[in-house]
Amino acid sequence: MTRQKIEIKKIDNITARQVTFSKRRRGLFKKARELSTLCDAEIALIVFSSTGKLFEYASSSVPQVIERYDQYSQIGRLYHSSVLYDRDTFSKLSKEEANKVQELKQLKGEELEGLNINELQKLEEQLDKGLKRVVRAKDDIMLKEIDALKRKRIQLVEENQLLKQVRNPSQEQGGQSSESANIGSIFDPPHDDDSSDTSLRLGLSLFK
Repeated sequence: MTRQKIEIKKIDNITARQVTFSKRRRGLFKKARELSTLCDAEIALIVFSSTGKLFEYASSSVPQVIERYDQYSQIGRLYHSSVLYDRDTFSKLSKEEANKVQELKQLKGEELEGLNINELQKLEEQLDKGLKRVVRAKDDIMLKEIDALKRKRIQLVEENQLLKQVRNPSQEQGGQSSESANIGSIFDPPHDDDSSDTSLRLGLSLFK
């Protein structure tokens, strides 16, 4: 004899409803206890009857399980919100990147077919401003290079003058010493002539 399948719907008879509630509640709690024991799961069940009576089961403690559930829910909400925020941010950044790439191509003169007169005029103004900035930057660099070359030239001239001043005094001192030696040799009386003249005078005095 096959077991008759019960249609799942609200039981209108109050007495039958209470009996069914009592039986199924005990079966539900039994299955929860078995699941907790076999699988080391933390379980909490809260049931209110149609009359408002509370029935509960917990493998550890109902408040402890509820607190854990609240913490998990908060983490889940934060994670969900962060994921949504990351998706929105990624979408915005992707759009901005695509726009910048499109602008860069247009500045290079590419993909201009879909632009109208006003857009082309704005693009022309951007190019003109950019060209002026490039010219100013180039002029600044050239002026800096010219100033550096001028300073280098002045430094080389000063070094050359210092080298000349170091070399010339040594040559002048050498020339003066040789000339003074020659002049001294001319005006100094010779020692040999003085001795011969003295001996001659002594000889003459003897003959007298």
